[in-house]
Amino acid sequence: MPASPLLAPVVRAVTEALQGLPRQFWWLWTSTLVNRLGGFVVTFLALYLTADRGYSNSYAGLVAALFGLGSAVASLVAGVLTDRIGRRPTLVVAQLGTALFTAVLGFTDGPVAIAVVAFLVGFCSNATRPAISAIIADIVPAEDRVRAYALNYWAINIGFGLSAAAAGLIAAHGYLTLFLLDALTTVICAVVVFVRIPETKPAGKAPADGADGAGGRPAIGLGAVFRDGRFMALVMLNLLLALVAQQGSTTLAMDMGRAGVSTTEFGLVIGLNGLLIVVLQLPATRWMASRDRTALLVASALLLGWGFGLTALAGSSAWFFAFTVVVWTLGEILNAPTMMGLVAELSPAEARGRYQGVYSLSWSLASFLGPAVGGVLLDRAGSGTLWGACAVLGTAAAAGYVLLGRRTGAASATGAAPATGAAPAADAGPAPAAPRTAEAAASGTGTEPERAAAGA
Repeated sequence: MPASPLLAPVVRAVTEALQGLPRQFWWLWTSTLVNRLGGFVVTFLALYLTADRGYSNSYAGLVAALFGLGSAVASLVAGVLTDRIGRRPTLVVAQLGTALFTAVLGFTDGPVAIAVVAFLVGFCSNATRPAISAIIADIVPAEDRVRAYALNYWAINIGFGLSAAAAGLIAAHGYLTLFLLDALTTVICAVVVFVRIPETKPAGKAPADGADGAGGRPAIGLGAVFRDGRFMALVMLNLLLALVAQQGSTTLAMDMGRAGVSTTEFGLVIGLNGLLIVVLQLPATRWMASRDRTALLVASALLLGWGFGLTALAGSSAWFFAFTVVVWTLGEILNAPTMMGLVAELSPAEARGRYQGVYSLSWSLASFLGPAVGGVLLDRAGSGTLWGACAVLGTAAAAGYVLLGRRTGAASATGAAPATGAAPAADAGPAPAAPRTAEAAASGTGTEPERAAAGA
């Protein structure tokens, strides 16, 4: 049966997005989907500690901050390991460690023990990010990377949307099952990676920091990444937005719980974020291909900041909370593919792990600082101050993108061809790295953007 006129553009966008990518990418995509289908713990950790275990909002924010501290340490350590020992071993060990400590967290009691194990879960879970991003950059040609990162982000949100809705129902009958299911799916991911994804690190022994690189080129160590001032400016702008986005998995749950919203309602409301991304991300990515990159970054920052800012008006209405989720999710949809390809293009092939790790550090620092500051603001200053601060940060990030865009004098579309010296396609050997600038990042001059969260 032919698709209806309304669905035809969506079907066409999805079909085009799925074509022409390497088989290894699809195994990695499958691993990501399985992992996020079972990714219950991070989303419900704050609610578990406050509603189920009776800890204060401030303590829940502290635990989430320690989770973020572990993530921050992992960003740098895993970035270096990804370049030195390889993408595959780093990813497999990190996933197995995540599974182990997630299961342990479900049985842990006492404020100190919970905090320590949460730090270890944060360390292991974030150690996967530089490796996954580097694998995608290694195996996908430069012209397809924005699409590949968008598809990976799509998988994350398919899993997140389904798991958040299901977890709300499961949590009503006990939280331990959430921890164990999360651990099980992470083990499955490690098995898929070990069996189906080969090592993708460019040929040649990765040099230690300070040594000569492959082919006689100077090595690009962590110090060189931190001295790339314009790249770091972009990282700092992302930190502002990440501080805002982090509230979606921590203080938003606390505020909704305090307002009397049930765990089932919270699961459905937060699951709306993933559902919208699943439905809209691929058509939006296709639409964004010809748009001004700076304008997309500015719009994404304003939607994220003011979307969370509107939460101050929600009261006890689950429907209004859902409306605010729609607004800041639109910001995510614009931001994710616009940032995802960027770091891959800014990163020399022999230093992809390090660049990805430093970029991931902005999200990790946000997951460390965001919950701690957010929890204290919510307890001591009230929800209005907390959500107002989110609107201010989003506006500041938008202004920063405007300034970076103006410094370049021109802005290009997200689908612009990579600049000379950009990271090579998977079948090409390592090439000398061209200068990489945040001005080019903001304007899109010769680059493709990346985010992550993830994530993340």
